[in-house]
Amino acid sequence: MSIEPGLKAEITITVQESDTARFSAGEGFPPVLSTPRLIGYLERTAHQALLPHLKENQGSVGSCVNVRHLAATPVGMQVRFCAELMEVDGRRLRFKVEAWDEVEKIAEGEHERFMIDRSRFDERLAEKTLRIRK
Repeated sequence: MSIEPGLKAEITITVQESDTARFSAGEGFPPVLSTPRLIGYLERTAHQALLPHLKENQGSVGSCVNVRHLAATPVGMQVRFCAELMEVDGRRLRFKVEAWDEVEKIAEGEHERFMIDRSRFDERLAEKTLRIRK
């Protein structure tokens, strides 16, 4: 199978206390799904769309996120994250991403990922780690 526009994936979660702005940023924040957690789930969803189509040593990494967080979602509510591959330009993959809670759309935007060779990626990471230890 090849990686072409039109690939889709969905993930549904129930917002936990550990997903909230209050949990990650402190008591002054509301107990609602945090923006960083929302973005993480959107990235995960885009990656999930690719998984069945990756070769043995391939992976993908996020490189750009442009998302509007439109509405708050409380603990206990379900959220559905959606990603659709819109464009393939060599190793660069551009996704349309959205999220919906049980009441309304809570996020929309775009997410860019790059295809990687995992062995090469791991080698470069190891080299970088050695540089900082010298």
